[in-house]
Amino acid sequence: MLSYQTQKRILDIMVAVGLMVIFLPIWFVIPILIYIESGWPVIFRHCRVGKDGKEFYLYKFRSMVHDADDILHKHDKALLEKFKNADWKLADDPRITKLGKVLRSLTIDEFPQLFNVLRGEMSMVGPRAYVKKELEEQAEKYPNTKPFIAKILSVKPGISGPWQTSGRNEVPFASRAKMDALYADHTSIVKDVIILLKTPQAMISKW
Repeated sequence: MLSYQTQKRILDIMVAVGLMVIFLPIWFVIPILIYIESGWPVIFRHCRVGKDGKEFYLYKFRSMVHDADDILHKHDKALLEKFKNADWKLADDPRITKLGKVLRSLTIDEFPQLFNVLRGEMSMVGPRAYVKKELEEQAEKYPNTKPFIAKILSVKPGISGPWQTSGRNEVPFASRAKMDALYADHTSIVKDVIILLKTPQAMISKW
């Protein structure tokens, strides 16, 4: 019998390739729309922490203005403070473009992460792909999450995962980390398939 890791890799490749084929028009239309609205680049890459703490570049369709990170971390201290107080999330982020709001509401901005899956940096299902600095600061803010973070980094991050499909997308970091750690502690291909089947409904619920 194939190991869980082998089964998971086969599932990742099959689902990623299948989605790329099914949504082929998106790969042509979305870049054009992004370019018309705000120019190049149409793909945004961001450094995240993967399995065993190894960093990689996560890809997305760009949904924010140019230099969004610089605006947050260098030029708008009030926005940065609000961002950190809300556990590294902003409900109404002023850096998001008009098209970006649509892409995010439909989760289309995350489609390029399928390339991360094919490259073996991510899985279709797993914990959230966190920013290294976020994990460091949240571990200081929530010391009880340090054991959770260690477990989260023991598996590949995923495009979808337990907290994304639980209907609790706005939960604080401590609760989110606990859910991700529980997933990492009790992995199974059946659980992965169930989460994948729940993902479309979770996406629709954001509309």
